[in-house]
Amino acid sequence: MLVASNRGPLSYAVDEHGGLTARRGGGGMISALEAHEEPVTWVCAALTDGDRAAVRASRDGLLRNPASETHPAAQTVRMLEIDRVIFDRAYNAVANRTLWFIAHLLFDTPHTPSFGHSWNGDWAAYEHYCATFAAALAADAAPDGKVMIQDYHLVLAPRLLRELRPELRISHFTHTPWASPDYFRLLPDPVAVAVLRGMLGADRLGFHCRRWADAFLSCCDAVLSADVTGDEVTFEGRTTTVAVHALGVDGQGLRKRAQAVDVTSRRDILREQVDGRRLLLRIDRTELSKNIVRGLDAYRELLRSHPELRGEVTHLVFAYPSRHDLPEYREYTAAVQRMAYDISQEFGRPGWEPVRLEVSDDFPRSLAAYELADVLVVNPVRDGMNLVAKEGPVLSRNDLSLVLSREAGAVAELGADSFVVNPYDVTQTSEALWEALEQPAAERNARCRRLADAATALPPAQWFSEQLAAL
Repeated sequence: MLVASNRGPLSYAVDEHGGLTARRGGGGMISALEAHEEPVTWVCAALTDGDRAAVRASRDGLLRNPASETHPAAQTVRMLEIDRVIFDRAYNAVANRTLWFIAHLLFDTPHTPSFGHSWNGDWAAYEHYCATFAAALAADAAPDGKVMIQDYHLVLAPRLLRELRPELRISHFTHTPWASPDYFRLLPDPVAVAVLRGMLGADRLGFHCRRWADAFLSCCDAVLSADVTGDEVTFEGRTTTVAVHALGVDGQGLRKRAQAVDVTSRRDILREQVDGRRLLLRIDRTELSKNIVRGLDAYRELLRSHPELRGEVTHLVFAYPSRHDLPEYREYTAAVQRMAYDISQEFGRPGWEPVRLEVSDDFPRSLAAYELADVLVVNPVRDGMNLVAKEGPVLSRNDLSLVLSREAGAVAELGADSFVVNPYDVTQTSEALWEALEQPAAERNARCRRLADAATALPPAQWFSEQLAAL
């Protein structure tokens, strides 16, 4: 069995002596495959200088995943060393600045996008990138083998692989939202067709929630005039099945990880910083779709409309850097910092810091904060799933309340027990924060339990095995 994704299950760093150190990656896919009992080869891109050095040092281009040594499944990793210029144009210009923006409705349409000569070169690089993956998968796949391709970085790969190895069983899973036909058609017509046609090279397509699956089916109807019947799309003589697999979290694994010393030590530090106040928490990448600035604005409005909360609450914001090689993301991080500063200037006083912003990635600290939080804020303008919304209730010791955007895929499972908000409505979000803080203890407890149950309904290992069995 083969799995393909842009980022793999491990990365390499060059140490001060010139040696290579492997580090386990993060994410639900990695946890799922570690629990899988059959051999797996993971095909990914070499992203760092250490990755490239590891590829060159290997005899056959295959790397052993050290994290798999304690698991029955022998994971092998094939890293593809793609030309840096091609990778940058494919990954940044197309995948992250075009396809991601389409999926999350992020374009400032009076000004962007604009598809001209330069972007056409970017698209050619993206085609080359996907073709490189398809060729590697075709070379490694056993006869009648199974290949599971991941996400928007590789939407062309299913069709390209199908042309090389028509007998394979191929799936593709989209971890982002999917746009409606009107927005999807911002793409140049040939590109919109190529994206859909590329994905329909798979036997099965997966999405996190019904809403994104339906949007994809609508695009197939509107853009391709394909035959869409229920959850099946027939196009160019092939039928592809579209399915929903709502990724959850590994509750047992999370709780075990939260008992580690690095988490408990951070919990003690955070508890001292909070100093008995009620805690509002958000944990996000500084990603345009995460809506951090409006979330902070809602907190500012909360302090303005409820002055009795001043000095009684603290807002921890863990917003770690994302895609800082793109100017839009650097500016967004700066906007988050400015908003946090403005709140501190307006309300701060000796002995009370109204908002504490940490622009750094610290997973043990995040786990510790989940345990202490009274309210978890998850208000993306659009999100394929959002596992933060699921991790918080699982680890909560204070029966946290969840303020959740209606535009997150997780709302399909968690909405009934959350305070659901329009992510663009700052006043509504502020009112939801107040209601979440004032929720009666018995109701908080009951809701948090149901949220935790829903969050762990389809843990990564089961999520993966169900798709594999269906394929």
